[in-house]
Amino acid sequence: MFSIAALVPSPPMLVPELCGRVPVSGSDPDDPTMVLRAAALDAAATLAATADRWIVIGVGSHDRIYGSATRGTFTGFGADVSVGLGPVGEEPGPADAQLPLPILIAGWLREQVAPRISVQARLFAADASAAACAEAGAALRAELDSERDPYAVLVVGDGAATLTVKAPGYLDERAHAVQDDLDTALRTGSRAGLAALEPELCAALLVDGRAAYQVLGGLFAPDSADPKVRTLYQGAPYGVGYDVSVWEPGGQEGIDE
Repeated sequence: MFSIAALVPSPPMLVPELCGRVPVSGSDPDDPTMVLRAAALDAAATLAATADRWIVIGVGSHDRIYGSATRGTFTGFGADVSVGLGPVGEEPGPADAQLPLPILIAGWLREQVAPRISVQARLFAADASAAACAEAGAALRAELDSERDPYAVLVVGDGAATLTVKAPGYLDERAHAVQDDLDTALRTGSRAGLAALEPELCAALLVDGRAAYQVLGGLFAPDSADPKVRTLYQGAPYGVGYDVSVWEPGGQEGIDE
């Protein structure tokens, strides 16, 4: 049964070694990277406390499913930090240096908060239509609700990467209005707001998580009310919109205000 979902972004800086630091605990309120990392770990830990079966949702060049034996490395981002979607066996498979970033981030979070569990990851094509994403989310919900054990869903996606002149996509004057609408939809759990995201405009503004956000909306489509959301982080410290939040079906209890 589907129990809970969480949303995290995918910046490599979540991994301390990629920032030139050894892993540390806690959070410096003056360091936006540490604040974001702490929020992402909090969200993942909430999933781990609720369910030991996870499905990861992300965006890639095409639809693809990754099993628990998948292993990758952050070598391409500056440090050979290997992560996986499941525990390392006696003969671990090779670490894929080309593994998509959402899978790497999901693997890193899993290893930090729930190293003994195995997860499956599903990437959806970046150019998938809004309707296709909503249908995929609803189908996933039906699939998980047919299971006896509780399942959690971890969504990995980023907002607009065109919010400032120093952003990866430079500044696009249209980005702030779109990001504001997206922030509101994610903060309130608005399924209608997520469904309204325009694929072409989001692609132009480098809203790389658009398809994943709309799958998330579809995941909660069967419920009579919008999901209950606890926002742990929302901001754009480096010109990219980031959101960290925990979601559960509308009308259920269990997430503190």
